[in-house]
Amino acid sequence: MSLTTTNLKEAIINRRSIRKVKKNENITKERISELLKTALHAPSSFNMQSGRIVVVMENEHEKFWDIVKETLRSRVPAENFDATVERLQGFRDGVGTVLFFENQETIKTMQENAPSYKDQFPFWSHQGSAMLQYATWMSLTAEGIGASLQHYNPIIDEEVKQTWGIPGEWSLIAQMPFGEPNEQPGERTFLPFEDVVKFY
Repeated sequence: MSLTTTNLKEAIINRRSIRKVKKNENITKERISELLKTALHAPSSFNMQSGRIVVVMENEHEKFWDIVKETLRSRVPAENFDATVERLQGFRDGVGTVLFFENQETIKTMQENAPSYKDQFPFWSHQGSAMLQYATWMSLTAEGIGASLQHYNPIIDEEVKQTWGIPGEWSLIAQMPFGEPNEQPGERTFLPFEDVVKFY
């Protein structure tokens, strides 16, 4: 087995949700930029490339999680809010957050250009985003960077767009806080292989 194959296999197996991350000055903008250049090789239907990424780091990253906290304050029962804040702090303590968007303008153009697939493009857009998220997560894992996938959209969407001047046609899909791992992931369980995979 080649070294490359081994690394890919290890990245797939080792990728876990690390919900508590911390600062590390070796996780730089340049390093994240290189990882994202690799992740952007993820496929998309008709090569439509509708995925868009915004990375918030350092103070901007902390500002992002403050927005999430304040948005949740009025929605989470008071007796549960401390636990919510503690969970969010695990993300906020990290280096940055990758915000995954889908450009609705691209999807509309694809629907106009290939009308027979019109109803499918929104689904394909989400599938493409999922592959981009996974490729990003795998790339981070391979570098020893901890990450998890969060979904505080759509309740934060408007404030996020206003704060960072994000185009109105970009739809927020998911958020991936990252940093140096600051916890051990729990045990993972799997359904029996034979229940999931069938050969004929």
